[in-house]
Amino acid sequence: MKIGLYFGTFNPIHVGHLIIANHFAEHSNLDQVWCVVTPKSPMKKKQSILDNNQRLEMVYLATKEYPKIKPSDIEFQLKQPNYTIHTLAYLEEKYPEYEFALIMGEDNLVSLPKWKNAEVILERYPIYVYPRKLHSEALKHTIQGNINKIDAPVIEISSSFIRKAIKEGKNIRPLLPEAVWVYLDEMNFYK
Repeated sequence: MKIGLYFGTFNPIHVGHLIIANHFAEHSNLDQVWCVVTPKSPMKKKQSILDNNQRLEMVYLATKEYPKIKPSDIEFQLKQPNYTIHTLAYLEEKYPEYEFALIMGEDNLVSLPKWKNAEVILERYPIYVYPRKLHSEALKHTIQGNINKIDAPVIEISSSFIRKAIKEGKNIRPLLPEAVWVYLDEMNFYK
């Protein structure tokens, strides 16, 4: 089985995340997409990130109607701060029967050479890339490796926009899966 790993803080998960995950599950050679909830990215500030289990619960609520999309807490069990290469090694050991690939936006592909053991990732794992509207010349440089650019919808929704809008009392309900909206509202998150 071929598993696409879609890493994110999912703070919160929104319809853009689901559209991308579903697109890869349905329009690529991946059998499943795992939404890997990251406890703390070495490149992100922690202040506005909800508790790991609260974010995992939102991913579970958002994906339960999609049999090819699964929530994953695999990184919760790893030493922090964690790096993608460590997660991949752990997954290969735990699930030797699966083949793993990375799913990322073009913006992350540009920064990939700065990742820990980037050359190993590029050599050993297929990378599925979805488009982003970038104002960067960096994409003109070719990164060598098994890079699969997928013609996926360009989604311009961000979790930071959603958090800010909630704090300002705006109605952002259409941007969230219904179950996630209900959960956020009941828990008074981001207000």
